[in-house]
Amino acid sequence: MDTSLVQLQRLTKIYQEGEQQRVVFRDMDAEIGRNEFLVLLGRSGSGKSTLLNIISGIDLPTSGEVHIDGASLGSLSETARTVFRREHIGFVFQFFNLIPTLTVEENLLLPLELNGRLDAGARIFAQELLEEVGLADRVASFPDRLSGGEQQRIAIARALVHKPLLVLADEPTGNLDAETGQQVLELLARMHRATGTTLIMATHSREAVNLADRILTFDGGRLYPSSKPHTNPR
Repeated sequence: MDTSLVQLQRLTKIYQEGEQQRVVFRDMDAEIGRNEFLVLLGRSGSGKSTLLNIISGIDLPTSGEVHIDGASLGSLSETARTVFRREHIGFVFQFFNLIPTLTVEENLLLPLELNGRLDAGARIFAQELLEEVGLADRVASFPDRLSGGEQQRIAIARALVHKPLLVLADEPTGNLDAETGQQVLELLARMHRATGTTLIMATHSREAVNLADRILTFDGGRLYPSSKPHTNPR
C-alpha cells in the first residue's frame, strides 16, 4: 500500500486582482504520509490557508493535481468533492465554527448525520470522544456557555467523530491564550495518535513544531523542509 495519503503535483494557484496577478505558489510538489502529523509554518498571507483549502477541495488550483488516498480531487464534480470532503476530511478552525443554535452533542453528531452514519456504534464513539476531551458532562450546553478552549476541544472531537482519513487544522490556537493553546495542541496531537488519522496543521505556534512529525515552511511560494528545535517528545 502507498505510504502517502496526500500527493500534491505541480500545484499552482494564481489570483487575478484587477489587472495584476498574485502568484500564491507555483509548481508545488509534496507528499504527506498516512498517520503523519505535518505542520505548515509561514508568515500571514504566505499561502498556508489557501493550500489547506485546495487540499480539502473547497478551492481548486489554477493548475496541478491533488490526490487523496488515490482520488484525484480535480477530476471530481463539485458535488462529488463535497461528498468526499464530508466523508473523509475533518476540520479544526481558528474560530471554532460551532453552530450556536445546536448543543454540544448536536454539534458533535452533525458530521455523522450528514454522512448517514448516526447508528448506535457511532453514538458510542462520539461519547468516547467527549470523554476523551473532558466534556462528557456538557452535552446539553450551547457553545456560548463554553470557554474558547472548551469550544475548540468540541471542534476537535467533531473533526474526528466520523473517523476521517485526514484532519486539516488552520491556526487552531490562534484565538486562545498561550496556556489554553498549549493544552489544545497537546490534545490534538494525542487524538491524532490515538485515531491514526493524518493531521496537517497550519500555524504560527512554535509549540506545535515540537509535537509534529515533520515541518514544512512556506516562503516565496515554495515549501521548504524545516528542522525542529527540540527532540520530539513522542
